[in-house]
Amino acid sequence: MSVAAYKRIMLKLSGEALMGDDPYGINEEVVSRIVAEIAEVTHLGVQVGVVIGGGNIFRGMKGAASGMDRATADYMGMLATVMNAMALADAFRRAGVEARVQSALRIDQVVEPYIRGRAIRHMEEGRVVIFAAGTGNPFFTTDTAAALRGSEMAAQIVLKATKVDGVYTADPHKDPQAKRYHRISFDEAIGRNLAVMDTTAFALCRDQKLPINVFSIFKPGALKRVVMGEDEGTLVHS
Repeated sequence: MSVAAYKRIMLKLSGEALMGDDPYGINEEVVSRIVAEIAEVTHLGVQVGVVIGGGNIFRGMKGAASGMDRATADYMGMLATVMNAMALADAFRRAGVEARVQSALRIDQVVEPYIRGRAIRHMEEGRVVIFAAGTGNPFFTTDTAAALRGSEMAAQIVLKATKVDGVYTADPHKDPQAKRYHRISFDEAIGRNLAVMDTTAFALCRDQKLPINVFSIFKPGALKRVVMGEDEGTLVHS
């Protein structure tokens, strides 16, 4: 049996990843496929935490741009992530994988509150833990929540699932000459102004020496290849 390169990972999923080709909301077929990819790595014995965004339902920044109070808009965005987390957990249930949702905002009737020790125990017992409501604070993105929860859970790597299969020298959709970085240091990424994650999240990962792998969640088998330590996506390291 193959041995995974990482024992515990923190996967950052954007809300937009759940839409598929739909204009908004949750595409059940896409969610089922993502869950199957995650289930495959749990069968390798990898402990998985997932931080989910909410942009497929509501984006706090967009609400603030239209005149809404920024803190109010961000809290609405956090509630959107709870809805996504519940949908993911239900998809895991249907796939025969145990999962728990922990929310940074207290909604005890529907999901567990975020408790670090309990989350770690869930992961140690083989359950996927889905972290909802970001950090629980306005003005912080779910990228930052992934960096924070990854650090708290002692994850060995943060995996940022995107629509692009890594970090490129330029936008690969606009520049056919763009080259994918296989590996790049935090300092190089900062120096070249590469938008790997938002600044706060990136700085936290750098300070905690927590590597980031940027890969495409839409590429079949990519998550498993990353977990196995293969050349997939872009590894950002200290």
